[in-house]
Amino acid sequence: MEKAARRKMPRFLLDYLVGGLGEELCVNRNRQALRDTILVPRYLTDQDRPDLSQVVLGQRFDAPFGMAPLGLAGLLWPGSELPMAKAARKHNILHVLSTYSNQPIEAIRPVAQENGWFQFYPPNDPAMEVDLVDRARQAGYEVLVVTVDIPAPTRRERDIRNGLTAPPSFDLSTLVQIMARPGWALGTLRHGIPDFGNLSPYYPNGASMAQSAEFLSQVMEGHISPKRFEAIRAAWPGKILVKGVLDPLEAEAYVALGADGVIVSNHGGRQFDAAPAAADALPVIRKHLGPEATILADGGIRSGLDILRMLALGADFVLLGRPFLYACAALGAAGPDHAVKILKAELQACMAQLGAGSVKSLGQFLHWKA
Repeated sequence: MEKAARRKMPRFLLDYLVGGLGEELCVNRNRQALRDTILVPRYLTDQDRPDLSQVVLGQRFDAPFGMAPLGLAGLLWPGSELPMAKAARKHNILHVLSTYSNQPIEAIRPVAQENGWFQFYPPNDPAMEVDLVDRARQAGYEVLVVTVDIPAPTRRERDIRNGLTAPPSFDLSTLVQIMARPGWALGTLRHGIPDFGNLSPYYPNGASMAQSAEFLSQVMEGHISPKRFEAIRAAWPGKILVKGVLDPLEAEAYVALGADGVIVSNHGGRQFDAAPAAADALPVIRKHLGPEATILADGGIRSGLDILRMLALGADFVLLGRPFLYACAALGAAGPDHAVKILKAELQACMAQLGAGSVKSLGQFLHWKA
């Protein structure tokens, strides 16, 4: 599906999806850390039909993985956001909607229903922050995923070279690339040029595309201080997870401030090229927080075996981002459903081969040198 996506997506969007920043060491580090995670099968067992189900924050899912928040998903592949939410609901897995989604909260929640969580980038405008949180609550979301790892704009060389902005603008180079990808172009004509459905209501009146981009770059800057996080915690009636955690002491601090758990993540290797791999940080954070803490993880996961590895390293649940966009580009609206089926089948086969009866038992299969 990734190969098919590369043939169908305009290069400037493919670069945004697959790339990192700098030398893209962190993107590669995520993949290599998973490849280096070795598990030891045990064959003297009667565990022939592994149970893939997992309970997170009191909610039971039929598989221990879900869809990570994907900003610009509707631009990367036209009309991709609703099929992803539908597939998550159909298979009873998790769907996390990005603040930077192209479809708004109010359109996605009725599709994902209780399988949907909302990923929240806290803006530095207090009124906008309060309104976004209130919109998520009114839409019916019960879990807020506060993402803390974009305190400042990054310099992603691929995007700089391609002139990619948010919201997007098109020059001669991008138009030539679009003409070479008629499937994407026709899909965009059918669905319309996307904007940020959650954020566009806050654009200054009469703002041009460039002015809207400048507005977003300013309003989404800044670290989330303890005081700001406490204010979000006080305003949100449901569960809160903090996404973008790599340090065990910081994970402990968020829990002390009221978080119900953390998501170990380096933003897909897209924010800081010297950051540790999520698979390397995960077991350290698990050891520090203890067995009862709620810990999710993402970063570099491409297969059922990778899901298995991340679970064995200490995650309660695993999120995947890029693979679901590849699936949409490869197969259109049928892609997310097909990708979930593949991942479930791979995970089932790998757990059976390992001799694991349940998700919670996977840690015992880590290689003794790990």
